[in-house]
Amino acid sequence: MPRSVFCQYEQRETEGLDFVPYPGELGQRIFANIGKPAWAAWLAHQTMLINENRLSPRDPKHRAFLEEELVKYLFSGGAEKPAGYVAPESN
Repeated sequence: MPRSVFCQYEQRETEGLDFVPYPGELGQRIFANIGKPAWAAWLAHQTMLINENRLSPRDPKHRAFLEEELVKYLFSGGAEKPAGYVAPESN
């Protein structure tokens, strides 16, 4: 039976993550308060940020930026799209 959490991102009860997705205290906070659909939405947003801003996950400054955006996206609702970002057209 899947684990259930009240997702702070979606503000509803949803299926919880199967494992802690991020190291440290932040990972525990995500595991306890974020559901699978919200985590999947973050991963898509993170991919867009990496591609649009040409970020490298190996660069400590880029990792710090992504972590800051992760907290904004999942817990504050303040994450933004990169300047000049145009969403792909859906067919």
